[in-house]
Amino acid sequence: MTPQELKNSILQQAIQGKLVEQRPEEGTAEELFERIQKEKQRLIAEGKIKKEKPLPEITEDEKPFDIPESWKWVRLKDIVYNRGQITPQSTFSYIDIGSIDNQRQLLNKNENIIEAKDAPSRARKIVGRGDILYATVRPYLHNVCIIDKDFTYTPIASTGFAVLTCHADIYNKYLFYYLLSPVFDSYANSNENAKGVAYPAINDDRLYRAVIAMPPLSEQKRIVAKIEELLPYIDRYEESWLKLETFNSRFPDDMKKSLLQYAIQGKLVEQRPEEGTAEELFQQIQKEKQRLIADGKIKKEKPLPEITEEEKPFEIPESWKWVRLGSIVELNPKNDIDDSLEVSFIPMAHVADGYRNEHTFEVKKWGEIKKGFTHFATGDIGIAKITPCFQNKKSVIFAGLKNGYGAGTTELSIVRVVNNLMLKEYLLWFFKSAYFIDNGVRSFTGTAGQQRIHKDYLSNCLLPLPPLAEQKRIVAKLEELLPLCERLK
Repeated sequence: MTPQELKNSILQQAIQGKLVEQRPEEGTAEELFERIQKEKQRLIAEGKIKKEKPLPEITEDEKPFDIPESWKWVRLKDIVYNRGQITPQSTFSYIDIGSIDNQRQLLNKNENIIEAKDAPSRARKIVGRGDILYATVRPYLHNVCIIDKDFTYTPIASTGFAVLTCHADIYNKYLFYYLLSPVFDSYANSNENAKGVAYPAINDDRLYRAVIAMPPLSEQKRIVAKIEELLPYIDRYEESWLKLETFNSRFPDDMKKSLLQYAIQGKLVEQRPEEGTAEELFQQIQKEKQRLIADGKIKKEKPLPEITEEEKPFEIPESWKWVRLGSIVELNPKNDIDDSLEVSFIPMAHVADGYRNEHTFEVKKWGEIKKGFTHFATGDIGIAKITPCFQNKKSVIFAGLKNGYGAGTTELSIVRVVNNLMLKEYLLWFFKSAYFIDNGVRSFTGTAGQQRIHKDYLSNCLLPLPPLAEQKRIVAKLEELLPLCERLK
């Protein structure tokens, strides 16, 4: 149950006579109603309110629930009146829809003071202390408050409000909470009552016809006291509920982060001696790179610095090896293909973010995009290098490219595995790990909004390298567990 649902439940119980007990000594709502009618006749005689047409009797079909015997169904117009309208002639304090905090149903502290000559056309309704303002325009129906303070200048409200002045034997706070109840909200928001296209609104006639469950005055006050006794508990419940919601919303991603961290620390699957060591794999990759350099297929790179003990961020299994990424892959290769060949073109928007490995592409001729764009081929890994795409994990293994080649945004760095001696999927999950992302952010250079990972970040990045067979088992386990995290949402 959400905090709002809990509050709605309490308000509903209150207006149905189920929140406090009934006390015979407090009289009946019928007696209260008679006193209100006498007061209305007095105010009419004194010229303070106008005589109005009688309202229709309340039918059984209009009564939304049963009420105690001591209560009475009345129409809203039976228990309130309004102070009328004026055209401002001097400086005034204007109350419009935005003057109310619709989460706490309170007037904002700052007054909106306006000169008469600048008065909006809707500044018309007279208000007084103790009046209830009820916004009649959807979706502002919860812009409701009680005028509970004095103003610097005469307060005037927008015609977007109904200004409800309670008769003497109606406790304004009881009516205020009634107007916030689910049953009244449903009435005011119904398509039958809220008319209009752009901003549906309930008109005064429909509003004043609303039926209200009226208890005796003393019981009204006890109901309000009980509601206000419970509201702080709802606030405390809301704090806990929001913390739990935050935890629940973050839990799936936190689980994914933890799984990736376990994976790159060698804690997700067991090590198997028969699978060899990462040192052996590393040597294989070095030999293959040297062969490709000798064949002119890749460029010779500058030697990378040795890895010191101080650089190693966490412990890894004995069969693993810390390596610099640039020592085991080819970075940012170039395509050498015919200009007329149709290939894939991939802007950043076509690369999925998060833990997805997805992309789409457009088809273009190679001659149109070979200059000024990043080159890649099927099987290469693309990693966004600019904020916020980098933090949002925009990284992908390019698959199904038109004729096997493509180009795209210059904000991608490209990683190419050396002759399948590394598992591309293991590298991809490494690139989506918090370890890789957080270190990349710390390397950022550039101006605000245009920051990128340092140009040497990828080549110098420390990678925990497992044997190839273990890489495959790690990826298989991740692909088994990560979809389960999605079910936790």
